[in-house]
Amino acid sequence: MLTVDYERLGVRSGDKVLDLGCGFGRHAYQAARLGAEVVAFDFGADEVRNVQDTFGAMMVAGELDLVESRVGAVQGDALALPFADDSFDRVIASEILEHIPDDEQAMAELARVLRPGGTMAITVPRTGPEFINWALSEEYHNVPGGHVRIYRQSQLVERLEGTGMQATGHHHAHGLHAPYWWLKCLVGTKNDKNPAVAAYHRLLVWDIEKAPTFTRTAERILNPLVGKSLVVYLVKPLPATRYGAPSPVGASA
Repeated sequence: MLTVDYERLGVRSGDKVLDLGCGFGRHAYQAARLGAEVVAFDFGADEVRNVQDTFGAMMVAGELDLVESRVGAVQGDALALPFADDSFDRVIASEILEHIPDDEQAMAELARVLRPGGTMAITVPRTGPEFINWALSEEYHNVPGGHVRIYRQSQLVERLEGTGMQATGHHHAHGLHAPYWWLKCLVGTKNDKNPAVAAYHRLLVWDIEKAPTFTRTAERILNPLVGKSLVVYLVKPLPATRYGAPSPVGASA
């Protein structure tokens, strides 16, 4: 279940892609399937081990080329990325910035490691659906490593553009998931045995596994209205020439 639109991000075979806050790897795996060189990055050791193991299993299964694929997982701190400036063609940070107290430092690091002309996709919980979650349940966000803020779209874009990036567009995703989380927050976020929660979860699993026309159509309709995630796309501007126009990367002024 991807949140980022890879066509819109511009992921191509051979691109170097950073998936920051990779979790259990959904975006990293898809980038690898498209032929990208992928670094999945997370603070959690369990997540990093799981992603590395899954990359290995994908190679054994023939889903990735055993010789040609360049993929890996790295544990570390988003506030001090262990990569050189301009290292990546594409950067993804999905549902992670809302967990980081010093989000502007994390944004600056993401901008630093993206090459000029490269593109970035940032996803965070959408303001309206997230506000309802917070209102319904304290335990939804007030847990170790939980959400520390609710972003307004204008606030997110302003902070990202403050790093020198330029926003190029946005959309919303996971319209079917917002009501599910409202329900969980209403009955208790850990009450997975609640009949309504269990039934809704089965629906979401069916949608992910089978992608039936009914649920895909419903999600497309719901996304602009109650999509749980906001996805913002950005580009790192090319350096300007002495005449003020952007120049190709590596060109002399």
